[in-house]
Amino acid sequence: MTQQLLEDVDYTQIVTEDDTPVDNFQSEKQQRLLVEPLYSSWQPGVPFIAAANVGLFYALKQDPLVPDALLSLGVEVPDDWSKKQNRSYFAWEIGKFPEVVIEIVSNCKGDELGDKKDAYARMGIACYAVFDPLKQLQGEDELNGALLKVWALQQKRYVELPTPYWLESVELGLTLWEGTFEGRQDLWLRWCDRSRDVILTGAERAGEAEERAGEAEERADEAEQKAQRLAERLRAMGINPDEI
Repeated sequence: MTQQLLEDVDYTQIVTEDDTPVDNFQSEKQQRLLVEPLYSSWQPGVPFIAAANVGLFYALKQDPLVPDALLSLGVEVPDDWSKKQNRSYFAWEIGKFPEVVIEIVSNCKGDELGDKKDAYARMGIACYAVFDPLKQLQGEDELNGALLKVWALQQKRYVELPTPYWLESVELGLTLWEGTFEGRQDLWLRWCDRSRDVILTGAERAGEAEERAGEAEERADEAEQKAQRLAERLRAMGINPDEI
């Protein structure tokens, strides 16, 4: 797109927020679990944008797509949010399309395996994932009863990736994880590293740090108790432990 065309864009006429709520509590939590850990625990060595339920504007005069989650490397969220063109993912402003788009199926009308998938392929999105936690697409041959499918772009077409899902374009994996997030025990979609260890949330990192601190304190207490027992034995033998 030429610089002149960019300067002619009237952002005041573009709807970036239409007050449409997210689908449900499950989707809202899942979206957050796909974004927050990246900012809390991931260090790719480059700036990045991870976002949930944000408009992806890919062409002028076209309605945006709103993926449940996206990840784009080598870019940053613009600082000045007073400008409307900085409030959504305008591909021509940011300068590139995301590497990864994830859709979470929450009803049977999301078209995750139809027009959306085709549109993401035309954009050149390197990896596309569909997570169907409520099994809404059981009748779709492409999912074939699976809860998660991931595709990689090859020669402008999506090719299904085998498990375990590793996304070379961002050097991250996607995995299904059963556990508790924000008080909810469920099966979740999470980012992971090559070892299949999930990328931790901030709360999980804090919990691990607290656990390590507790273990260190226990070891220190045990060492102190051993020293006290040894000192008592030495005194019983008539030896002053302070003189040793």
